[in-house]
Amino acid sequence: MSTMGVLKASAIAMALCVAVLAQSPPPPPQQGYPPQQQGYPAQQQGYPPPQQGYPPQPQGYPQQQAPLLGPQQLDDLVQRIALYPDPLLAQVMTGSTYWSEIADAATWANQHAYLHGDELSRAMYEDNLQFDPSVMALIPFPSVLDMMARDPGWTQALGNAVLSQRADVMDAVQRMRQKAMDAGFLQSNAQDRVVVVGPADIEILPVNPGYVYVPYYNPGVVFVAPRPGFFAGVGITFGPGIYVGAFAPFGWAGPAFGWRTHDILIDHRPWARTWVNRGGYVHSYAVPFARPAGPRVERHAEPRRDRR
Repeated sequence: MSTMGVLKASAIAMALCVAVLAQSPPPPPQQGYPPQQQGYPAQQQGYPPPQQGYPPQPQGYPQQQAPLLGPQQLDDLVQRIALYPDPLLAQVMTGSTYWSEIADAATWANQHAYLHGDELSRAMYEDNLQFDPSVMALIPFPSVLDMMARDPGWTQALGNAVLSQRADVMDAVQRMRQKAMDAGFLQSNAQDRVVVVGPADIEILPVNPGYVYVPYYNPGVVFVAPRPGFFAGVGITFGPGIYVGAFAPFGWAGPAFGWRTHDILIDHRPWARTWVNRGGYVHSYAVPFARPAGPRVERHAEPRRDRR
């Protein structure tokens, strides 16, 4: 076929296609929008809701003991709590071994932050809280529980270390305290007395044993010696004093440390929970605490605030 014949055939084919399309009925109009396009997605209605609760907490204990940590790892682990006064530090270390209870306790503490002293202690009983007493002892310190709940990996690592290598953990605390003292940040103040016992053990004791203050500090500052010629300044601040006398049944009748013997003392008794006996150990408290038999309940409504 000649070139002229090919062009004529192509023109005829195109004409036929146009005719067919012209005779085809138009597609039906689209009926509305797909369901997902009706308005905005739910998460775009106003501001996103605030994060609810805490990260998932570790449940149960692994069958095998966690690997032992070296001195530098332990120093890094304890630096955020090393400058806590001894009574509070003892409660944090024992409570961390019940890491799976921390987030629930922190939530309850935050929900009842309007209660203090005897009222808070009474509410802890009335609500039938099921936590171990070592965790209950931290409820008067919601900021501490919040810190532990927001970092469950750290809390579990601390609990594992306390169960498996308590002496090493306590030695790490002493190393960090010595660094803070050498840097000029750790010294006696209106809240705590800093006492050197024996050759090198540093105790941090409340000035008034009935009140415990939570210290706040930046580990990247207080454990680093300032440059020559620079004043260390104030690197540690404190929250309000917490009266712990109302919480004696939860281990506040005498929490302390035997630094030379590597003992944690709760109610003047050595706290002897270890990795081996962790499943059945029950500490002997000065005021015996029996876990409630009934389910946990909520008996306290937050007082209404006047709106102006």
